[in-house]
Amino acid sequence: MSERLHAVRALLTRPADLPSPAVRAKLRRAEGLTQQEVADAIGVGRVQVNRWEKGLAAPRQPHRDVYAELLKGLAEKHPTKAASDAEPSDMEGTSS
Repeated sequence: MSERLHAVRALLTRPADLPSPAVRAKLRRAEGLTQQEVADAIGVGRVQVNRWEKGLAAPRQPHRDVYAELLKGLAEKHPTKAASDAEPSDMEGTSS
């Protein structure tokens, strides 16, 4: 029973929802990070980070918690980027 209780507590203490995909990209760029640097730090491929930033995929555990922690730290360092509503043209690989 303690294993299940631990699992429930982990769910209750996990980070809040992630920012929108476009804001994720804005935060990364505000810090001067490449998608490859983020991918290497999290332990995924660059294409996966690209898909997260385009809204084509959602990060899963255990990478979600690590990515959320990175985004939280970037949002604290760059609050105007975190608060801004991102335009679709802000996403990498898209054009207006």
